Amino acid sequence: MRDPRHDILFQPIQIGPKTAKNRFYQVPHCNGMGHREPNALAGMRGMKAAGGWAVVCTEEVEIHPSSEVAPAQEGRIWQDEDIPLHARVVEAIHEHGALAGCELVYNAPRTNLYSRMVPMGPGPGSVISGAMEPQQARVMDLSDIRALRRWHRAAALRARTAGYDMIFVYAGHGLTMTQQFLSRATNQRSDAYGGSLENRARLLRELIEDTRDAVGHDCAVPVRIAVAELGVKDGLARAEIEDLIGMLGELPDLWDFCMGSWPTDSQTSRFSPEGFQEEYFRGLKALTSKPVVGVGRYTSPDAMAALVKGGVMDLIGAARPSIADPFLPLKIAEGRSDDLRECIGCNICIASDNQSVPIRCTQNPTMGEEWRRGWHPEIIQPRASDARVLVVGAGPAGLEAAHQLGKRGYAVALAEAADRLGGRVLAESALPGLAAWRRVADYRIGQIERLDQLETYPASRLTAEDVLEFGATHVAIATGADWARNGFGRHHPQGFDIAPGATVLTPDDIFAGARPTGRVVVYDDDHYSVGGAIAELLALNGARVTLATPAPLVSNWTVNTLEQGVIEARLVAAGVTLATRTAATSVGPGGLHAASNVTGTPSVIEADAVVLVGNRLPRDGLAKALMSRAADWADAGLQSVTTIGDALAPAMIVHAVYQGHRYARELECPPDPDVVPFRRDLPR
Repeated sequence: MRDPRHDILFQPIQIGPKTAKNRFYQVPHCNGMGHREPNALAGMRGMKAAGGWAVVCTEEVEIHPSSEVAPAQEGRIWQDEDIPLHARVVEAIHEHGALAGCELVYNAPRTNLYSRMVPMGPGPGSVISGAMEPQQARVMDLSDIRALRRWHRAAALRARTAGYDMIFVYAGHGLTMTQQFLSRATNQRSDAYGGSLENRARLLRELIEDTRDAVGHDCAVPVRIAVAELGVKDGLARAEIEDLIGMLGELPDLWDFCMGSWPTDSQTSRFSPEGFQEEYFRGLKALTSKPVVGVGRYTSPDAMAALVKGGVMDLIGAARPSIADPFLPLKIAEGRSDDLRECIGCNICIASDNQSVPIRCTQNPTMGEEWRRGWHPEIIQPRASDARVLVVGAGPAGLEAAHQLGKRGYAVALAEAADRLGGRVLAESALPGLAAWRRVADYRIGQIERLDQLETYPASRLTAEDVLEFGATHVAIATGADWARNGFGRHHPQGFDIAPGATVLTPDDIFAGARPTGRVVVYDDDHYSVGGAIAELLALNGARVTLATPAPLVSNWTVNTLEQGVIEARLVAAGVTLATRTAATSVGPGGLHAASNVTGTPSVIEADAVVLVGNRLPRDGLAKALMSRAADWADAGLQSVTTIGDALAPAMIVHAVYQGHRYARELECPPDPDVVPFRRDLPR
């Protein structure tokens, strides 16, 4: 039974000519599939609708080739030939009674790498480009603005033809031409579209009116708008947003509030709590009679209900929580909040989009695989036999494998050498800011505890003989990996010399409680989260820390998760000295010997201890021992031994969870190795 405190979340609400069946609203979010993979996209959005979201929206959908974002894979509705692909997505959403929203966008000046059309902006200036493309935009004249209005209207009509219920005017995240016209930071025009707020809002007003005129009698017209441009000189501020809503408050059918840039709106849990955006849009609802939606990476139904009851917002917007658990609304409706697969705020989903590949999720390994592999986040096929399965290792891969095998109905034993389940998740989530990552283990342990056919054996370090005597039909080896102690890493495939007497540690030592003091060098050749987090931890513990890395940026890979700049700022604030493009050559008693990987100039970073954060080495001893005794398998009743997760190939937690899930799905029903193991969107 649903908790009555949450009933308010299931009240319908009118949005223009449409009615949302509840207050759960999947805001537009990118996914790395876009126009390239419409079937996969339809499968993903349809799954959200099946999970109970009342509104399911697209990613940004480009309206014209003069502002496109290749190589990113976003939506396109440039011409009538695009309509059938959108109709497929709409059909998947409508099948489960949800409203389908289309976020039309004319991007702020972009590189137009695909169309090769000259980019335009409200004024002269550089294009928006993560690669810092040396390219500038030309100034839009009045005929260009009229053309943009025509293109937007035409796109709105196409979206209506495709069946969308809600058609956005988008002015947020620092990505849109409408926001660039609104902001004094980017609009220095002196004509009717510049100067006063009324003039700077003219384009936004015209697009709202044009869209309402074209489709407003059939479709709702929401406005998604930035309410703050943080750290931007002359950027949008609260007073202007209040004045703007005072001017335009009744024009759209809904206000969807967001932040002024994507990195500030989609901050990771490492640097912001759930609901941090609330302070920027709290109180704006009082300025309009129209429904209001906002986001906050909310996973607590109590917090969601309080926001609606308190008049802060009318609908609970979500992108990342809807990715981690597409069935979040249905679980709350059924009183199953304990079953929620809570978002950990790691931004792996965003990294996928930045890498132009289908969306991935650390918590939800089925995300992006709904159509490709036919995977459902809540349903898995029943067992193929009465086989007994032994999973050795209870880190992310082992926990996921055991959980899903148990759901299939197999008798499962999960053995873990440590006295607690969780593996690397327990260690990494103890680093500064990463506590939410613990949810990866907590969710799976909670689910495992409810499965009668699944037994856990902590503090059980098994040998090959133990495994053979156990009587399992199938064995999954998920024993994890150890951090290399010889400098082995991305830039050092053979490691480097370490002098006798040098104090060298690895993250495993830090996880075990080591806290070197004095002068400490953290040498990061992993480039994700651990190196920077350990440097911060040791600095907070009083050490004088230098973080050295051969990469051009600290925690270089986190550019993809939108947090690299925040990590760097946090390290500087903690007093950590940064040494980038610094490649280690050896470790001596006095510290780290290195050389510039640009000039080759040698240097020594004096240190009392060096922490090496490089590659990891699989703990594959048990797997090798079992493989060497393959002749004994038949007598033991053993049919297969499979290594998964970090024990096979160390990687991020998202990969370990995925491998554990895939193992469980494919046990006793493996795909043909000579056939592509997933469906592809191919041109027809």
